[in-house]
Amino acid sequence: MPLKLEIGDKIATKKPHPCGGNQFEIMRIGMDFRIKCTTCGKEIWIPRVKLEKRIKSITRNGEAVPK
Repeated sequence: MPLKLEIGDKIATKKPHPCGGNQFEIMRIGMDFRIKCTTCGKEIWIPRVKLEKRIKSITRNGEAVPK
């Protein structure tokens, strides 16, 4: 069952981005996701399956969302 993710959600990943940050904002949802690093602003396209495996935590409107 896929995770309930929405545009604007903030996610923390298990593995950091090369810039050192591990916080991302979801910009586009679908079979592929577009996420934006909140540290450096780089946008990344990643398949749903890979993204769901890498998520450590989800924050929506300042509140933690259970996985």
